Amino acid sequence: MPHDLVVEPRERVTAPGDLRTLAAGLDALQSERVIRAPWWRRFLGGVLPPVLLLVFLLAAWQVYTVVAHPRPDLYPGPMAVIGSLGSAWHSGQLPLSIGTSLQRGLLGFVIAVAIGTPLGLLLAEFRLLRRALGPFISGLQVLPSVAWVPAAVIWFGLTDATVYFVVLMGAVPSIVNGLIAGVDQVPPQLTRVGTVLGASRLQLTLLVVLPASMPGYFAGLKQGWAFSWRSLMAAEIIATGGSIGFGLGSLLQQGRELSDLSSVLGTIITILGIGIVVELVVFAPIERRLLRRRGLAPTATTR
Repeated sequence: MPHDLVVEPRERVTAPGDLRTLAAGLDALQSERVIRAPWWRRFLGGVLPPVLLLVFLLAAWQVYTVVAHPRPDLYPGPMAVIGSLGSAWHSGQLPLSIGTSLQRGLLGFVIAVAIGTPLGLLLAEFRLLRRALGPFISGLQVLPSVAWVPAAVIWFGLTDATVYFVVLMGAVPSIVNGLIAGVDQVPPQLTRVGTVLGASRLQLTLLVVLPASMPGYFAGLKQGWAFSWRSLMAAEIIATGGSIGFGLGSLLQQGRELSDLSSVLGTIITILGIGIVVELVVFAPIERRLLRRRGLAPTATTR
């Protein structure tokens, strides 16, 4: 009888590019062909509705002040608020405060991403560590960041370190929990295929699991930015003086001390406007591109 031939399996060494395209390839199996609308139509669809709503709200506000004649010191009209913003701009206070707050917010958010991403991957990878630290991370996420301001002032004094500490304590837990949620939603088939392709544990985490968890991770990033911006405003309102720079929160506090409601409302509108612009210009396009890659774009035309 002929001898049976036994062929021992050889360990396959795969290139990182194979792992990077693994999630995209499996997503493509479930995706339909997408016909993208022209750029100007996408631009109008994203920008025109909030602009029209803003115009309507301003018109309704102006009509109320003309018809009801409320006290101008308690209910200033939109023209008074716009005039206050113009005065603050020409005096240099408004551009200074916007630049200071944006610099703090962006730098604090980048540091929070640098801390929260590896921490989230560690908690998602090691179950025992997740069971130990997970409840504390969730507790920090629901804790109002303004509660950290008194302790931060005692630790760091009236310096920018106080502001950055409060921003980090507000943003990092959201990023960590978003990444953990994204990893939990990764199909197990992806990790199995990556293992078959010969990926190491580090390669599997960085080149397969992390890209596949992007929807949840990106949601955590959006929430982390929102928490960092809110935490920044709270810190700037409470911690004033010393070597702390003049930000939008400081401008808001100054308007309150002067009982200038027009200045207060103008600063609130500025803070709100910056948040809306960051959402429309930064996060919304990335989110649409991410969903489109997975065939989940809700406004796409498919074949």
